[in-house]
Amino acid sequence: MSLRRQCELIGLNRSSYYYQPAPESPLNLTLMRLIDEQYLRTPFYGYPKMTEYLRQKKKYQVNSKRVYRLMQLMGLRAVAPRPHTSRPQPEHKIYPYLLRGVDITHSNQVWSADITYVPMQRGFMYLVAVLDWYSRYVLSWEVSNTLDGDFCLLALERALQRGQPEIFNTDQGSQFTAKAFTARLEQAEIKISMDGKGRVFDNIFIERLWRTVKYENIYLSDYTTGLELVAGLANYFDFYNHERFHQSLDYRTPAQVYGINQVILAQ
Repeated sequence: MSLRRQCELIGLNRSSYYYQPAPESPLNLTLMRLIDEQYLRTPFYGYPKMTEYLRQKKKYQVNSKRVYRLMQLMGLRAVAPRPHTSRPQPEHKIYPYLLRGVDITHSNQVWSADITYVPMQRGFMYLVAVLDWYSRYVLSWEVSNTLDGDFCLLALERALQRGQPEIFNTDQGSQFTAKAFTARLEQAEIKISMDGKGRVFDNIFIERLWRTVKYENIYLSDYTTGLELVAGLANYFDFYNHERFHQSLDYRTPAQVYGINQVILAQ
């Protein structure tokens, strides 16, 4: 089977096949994995507390400068319980947050996107996903070994092939404030919403998604290559959308809620 056909079957952008996880030393990769797991439990930990956690609980005699550098590399910071993989660019336009007090009542009312760090055996990558707030349905996702905006724009284009939201919400990171990204939303006449600076819960649904996918797939799988990661995530997100029951959805799947709501709205 040709490489092109293999990529088509698992829904992988062929250029992603050549992605290699970003490298770090084995010790640093171990520390980053521990930091990532602990951060999901205690997102208020900055590098001083994370250093003490590694020293006292995990018995790694690391200095705070190393922990600070690794958390910067991973895009993690304290204060707000969310990754800081997206960093603002001063020259980019920032849009207001439009969702405060808004009732989410149907599919395709609000979509959101975010980026998270993905630990691997011999390095790490980044994952972006586009999520429908009402149904929790993952509309699209992409991986990259850098934080440039191309993979975010590709995820947006793939999501828009399914439909389009009334409002699209992101953080204020440079990937999402870039002209190419916001212009695509404006072209489709989609309202743009951006999280308030330091606001913890403005994008809470996709933050919950990251916790779920990491504990149920990424940490358990310990992926080695980019191709393994993409194939594994493809299987997991298919399971997440079509088989995993959500208590908050009255024990229905995201696909059931997203699809049922689409039918109701069409009638």
